[in-house]
Amino acid sequence: MQTKPSSQFRILSEKPTRMREANELDWKRGKVKPFVSNIRAKLRPRPMPMNIVQDMDGLPSVVLTEPNGSSVKVVLYGAQVVSWKNEQKEELLFRSSKANWKQPKAIRGGISVCFPQFGNVGSLEQQGISRNRLWTLDMDPSPLPPSDNHSSLDLILKSTREDLKIWPRSFELRLRISLSCGKLVLISRVRNTDNKPFSFTFGLCNYLSVSDIRFVFFFFLIFNIEASIFLISEVCSKFFSEVRIEGLETLDFFDNLMNRTRFTEQADAITFDGQMDRVYLRTPPKIAIIDHEKKKTFVLKKNGMPDAVVWNPWERKAKEEDYKSMICVDSAVIETPVVLKPREEWKGYQELSTVSSSYCSGQLDPRKVVYGFH
Repeated sequence: MQTKPSSQFRILSEKPTRMREANELDWKRGKVKPFVSNIRAKLRPRPMPMNIVQDMDGLPSVVLTEPNGSSVKVVLYGAQVVSWKNEQKEELLFRSSKANWKQPKAIRGGISVCFPQFGNVGSLEQQGISRNRLWTLDMDPSPLPPSDNHSSLDLILKSTREDLKIWPRSFELRLRISLSCGKLVLISRVRNTDNKPFSFTFGLCNYLSVSDIRFVFFFFLIFNIEASIFLISEVCSKFFSEVRIEGLETLDFFDNLMNRTRFTEQADAITFDGQMDRVYLRTPPKIAIIDHEKKKTFVLKKNGMPDAVVWNPWERKAKEEDYKSMICVDSAVIETPVVLKPREEWKGYQELSTVSSSYCSGQLDPRKVVYGFH
């Protein structure tokens, strides 16, 4: 599929004038800075040495920590974030209790990188090849913010001869993982090192650990309207799913459970009462995942990845009971594949954070639920 590259892509030229132009690009506008001057390169802080250890499963991994006690664990196999804990040591990411940690199988859980194919729409293996490859440390990363070297990790994956047999395109895929107080940032960059254009889809699969997602119904009669106020406040959370996603209402989506049929979301928020596998299109830069029981909200911010995937296997497809306490809300480029000419580069930005929240915050009027007021 050939489309005109957007202004997000820029040819990486070595001419001095183009170098100056590239260095003047504004990060906030989503541009890339492929080259820096020799002076800037010399003054640029070098990353702190990374301590690569073998975890209990025998996979090389790196742990990033913050003074407040939060931490992130990254396995080099697939460049996969397998753990993200807040300052209270609470695990924020889901990982299957039956996850296969043996190569060449991908690890189910955490945050995985899917390239050059997202899902099973294409000729490659599901979710592409990047999550089934051993990445290496990027010893000369570009000066992209955030610049806190103590809490950042730069990884790189380059196409190999074996990869070229599967997908005959030469590429460099870079990933920066940065941890700060209450925030986890992933910056992805794909560079075309081939001599001809190629297209790809991309996604960051975010397995989030949440409360029981199943929809709970309560049926009762209230005879005393004045006394119902207290009752409504007590059972407010039980009228709805404990977990809901806001920010995707009124958007079009492909339903992968119905042969990618296109629908328009009618609900004011997404809740779960069965298997779900949807690709929401042209989504906003911020999505909220509200967990009432834990009184916590995940805030997903993204740039360069216009689509969002919402997935849960439910009991029919899940191999364990874990499906009740996880959902995937992914940042992705699916509907319109990215097209890169030789030496062009694409960048995607994702930021995950958590904030305290209250479910019955006025967005939904419980009286409408009880009495059906309009």
